[in-house]
Amino acid sequence: MAKKITASGIRACKQSGRRFTMITCYDFTMARIVNESKVDAILVGDSLGNIIYGYKSTIPVTLDQMILATQGVVNGAPDTFVVGDLPFGSYNASDEQAVISATRMMKEGGCDCVKLEGGLNMASRIAAIVKSGIPVFGHIGLLPQTAGDGMRVQGRKLEEAKGLYADIKAVEAAGAFAVVAECVPVEVLRRLNEAVQIPVFAGGKGSNSSGNGMNLYDMFGLFSDFTPRFAKKFGDYRQQMIAGLNRFHEEVLDGTYPAEENSYYAAIEGFDEFVDEMEQ
Repeated sequence: MAKKITASGIRACKQSGRRFTMITCYDFTMARIVNESKVDAILVGDSLGNIIYGYKSTIPVTLDQMILATQGVVNGAPDTFVVGDLPFGSYNASDEQAVISATRMMKEGGCDCVKLEGGLNMASRIAAIVKSGIPVFGHIGLLPQTAGDGMRVQGRKLEEAKGLYADIKAVEAAGAFAVVAECVPVEVLRRLNEAVQIPVFAGGKGSNSSGNGMNLYDMFGLFSDFTPRFAKKFGDYRQQMIAGLNRFHEEVLDGTYPAEENSYYAAIEGFDEFVDEMEQ
């Protein structure tokens, strides 16, 4: 197993030209699988609201839910860098609230850094968290927590692209060691990546960012409600799981499961006589 990467190591990847990878998952079992792979980092994203709890958005996700999920992932992936997502409402009110929430995520969740959404408008939050000694992974572009106008690509218009430039510069100046630029056109992403020293992590064309990531449930076809454009299926295990469940159902009905090798046996002398006596 390769030595676990650090926040400073991720930042150094950009200078060395080494791209990095991150997978989103939410539990111990999936994290163990990622931990046995070559993937560099795991994001415990607030998208667990959609994928684990079935919420219509990430807004209802609480800090307590995120901490519990992060604990499971950290336990399952001790050799993998873990990013804990701060959910909506856990940092929006003030710098003080942001530091308190980030501290809880680190102390109770056990992750290696926190991530929060927002650029220029959240620069003071990032700076306060970094000042408290906690590494911050920034997030600009599409912000699902506040996507009031829908989950659309950001930066297709000049003014939007200018805003993204201001955001990424502010996130870097505030002390974030890396930043996600979500749903940004490849041309804009390239210029944003060139404009800062920190790695810019994105979905989409690889050469225009410092690294890429995917949601494990998307890449293996486990979540079918919505698949973003940048997601690629590296396997379709949903159908295999459905087939396996149907086979289980059929074998229970026809009596082939459980078979002898799936059953427990013990010779208990006198038990049959005991039951017969009690039933009389």
